[in-house]
Amino acid sequence: MKRLLIDLYKCDACEECAVKCDYFYRQAATDHGVLGLRERATFLTVCRRCEDPACVAACKFEALERQPDDALKRHNLRCVSCKCCSHACPFGTIYPETVPFHAMNCDFCVNSAGEAPPCTLSCAKDALAYREISDPEKEGVVLIGDNLAVRAPVWDKKKV
Repeated sequence: MKRLLIDLYKCDACEECAVKCDYFYRQAATDHGVLGLRERATFLTVCRRCEDPACVAACKFEALERQPDDALKRHNLRCVSCKCCSHACPFGTIYPETVPFHAMNCDFCVNSAGEAPPCTLSCAKDALAYREISDPEKEGVVLIGDNLAVRAPVWDKKKV
């Protein structure tokens, strides 16, 4: 099964994301789901999963929530993009640019009959790909859900 692969190493090197997107409900050409994918990927791989997360405490609107697996989740309808969570993170793993006021979802172009999504073809840094992930561990990739794979520096509290 093919997955959308986001390489956070390459993605972080980009000044401004200008990928093309076919998401039906986007409002403008610059709206795309890549920021949402980056946020999700960062929360699941790079976030240090603090015992008492300062980012959650700093959010006046209760938009950040710590999940049972200690991963963070941002509630987009509560978030006002004040970026207090980003400033409160002692490790700098909540990037301010990935906490927009209005975040678009990504539907992974699941109804595109196996064709590569436009975002993968238009990414200037080749940070997005649509391909089979045969051996995630060997490729240094983390699988998230059924449609997403992430190449990122994974934080593992047990190894520290």
